[in-house]
Amino acid sequence: MQYFERLNKSFINGKWVEGKSSRTYDILDPYDDSVITTVSLATEEQLTETFKIAQTAQKEWAKTSPEQRKNVLQKALEYLKNNHDEIINMIVRESGGTIHKANGELIASCVELEESIQFADKIYNIEEISSSTEGKVNHLYRLPLGVISSITPFNFPMNLGMRTIAPAIALGNSVVHKPDIQTGLTGGQIIAKAFEYAGLPQGVFNSILTDLTEIGDGMITNPIPRLISFTGSTAVGRHIGKIAGENLKRVALELGGNAPFVVLSDADVDRAVDAAIYGKFLHCGQICMIANRIIVQKNHYDEFVTKFTERVKKLKTGDPKDSSTVIGPVINGRQADKIMGVIDQAKTDGLRLAVEGKRKGNIISPYVFVDVPNNSTLAQTEIFGPVAQIIPAETDDQAIEFANDTEYGLSAAIFTTDLEKGEKLALNIDAGMTHVNDQTVNAQANVPFGGNKASGLGRFGNPWIVEEFTSTKWVSIQEKYRNFPF
Repeated sequence: MQYFERLNKSFINGKWVEGKSSRTYDILDPYDDSVITTVSLATEEQLTETFKIAQTAQKEWAKTSPEQRKNVLQKALEYLKNNHDEIINMIVRESGGTIHKANGELIASCVELEESIQFADKIYNIEEISSSTEGKVNHLYRLPLGVISSITPFNFPMNLGMRTIAPAIALGNSVVHKPDIQTGLTGGQIIAKAFEYAGLPQGVFNSILTDLTEIGDGMITNPIPRLISFTGSTAVGRHIGKIAGENLKRVALELGGNAPFVVLSDADVDRAVDAAIYGKFLHCGQICMIANRIIVQKNHYDEFVTKFTERVKKLKTGDPKDSSTVIGPVINGRQADKIMGVIDQAKTDGLRLAVEGKRKGNIISPYVFVDVPNNSTLAQTEIFGPVAQIIPAETDDQAIEFANDTEYGLSAAIFTTDLEKGEKLALNIDAGMTHVNDQTVNAQANVPFGGNKASGLGRFGNPWIVEEFTSTKWVSIQEKYRNFPF
């Protein structure tokens, strides 16, 4: 058993704790379904106790200096860098991601830590505000929010966990974290090990290995957490939002997407094809920002389809441990079944295939549908798999209309040689992020990351995450005696 495979216990109050459920869960390698490790699941009672522990620990952590918090974050970063190769190996094995994907994820996780170090001093600073009352001094403070409940998915488990965990800890909060059990090691327990190495006080960060059968809605209904940070499907996000609203809890929700990749009449087709290939097939399309709809103006349509399909046929599928592999397995058999169901429905609906892939186990080689109507079931579905669809548009204006014709609004891309026009049109697409002459999968720790419409609420990234993860407090000091009218 390799070292990280041994981190198959929950991390609660600074200790590695066996789950008390009678049920266990096998974490599998999606490539061959071999067992990486077996987890004893934590129970609802353990989760409830963990929230109490986190609440107590946060009160002391909130009193620490910026230097203390920065030091812990810096040491956690050091741990990730020192264990680079082993972490890459585990990301590949546990998520089925390619080596390229794993490297990108680890780099992004480190960047989140580095950026969090930059704003560890943003709490308790005094901002003075003018007053209309004579002799009154107004001070504005930014305070830690308290306990944060963190729930993350399987696709980029370490990065999507770190973008909540690192800012929360930097700002004096404590965290109870539940990674998707399928990627529990990279999504939670390696992060826990990094903070254990860094000397983070017990109870400030806790990572629970469990599932919904054990804890139900415990991560969102518990009265202790002040904010619920969730990345995942829109359906689950709506459920969380409803419960959080009833309990007046804050939420940070990064949900589903149906990203348009728009190729305008004056685009450079070769560059657009390059970007579309990467933006569609990175991590088998299992990304909320993936280019789900490729919308091409008719002047370039035939050329784009020909060049895109030629490139797709050359993409290597297979073992993600092979550095030349582009398309590895999807996360599990259920997801593969779901993707194949989408493909079968598109065939039933009469949509035309330009490239027909095939399934072998959890590996699905790329499919490409062409001449897809933007109002079709396929175009309005977040596929989350290696299935491309190319949609013709009569005009540039229609291409932008198509881009907006979705309930989602996370990421988008526009290809044009007129950069000024591209930026203006970017503002017309109802999405939290639009990229001109690039693909749709972009993330930085110092930009406002988040979606509109059914793609979520709130923004990650510095300094926007500071607002999300803190509370503001007005303290007034009446320095001169105030005369009251009665």
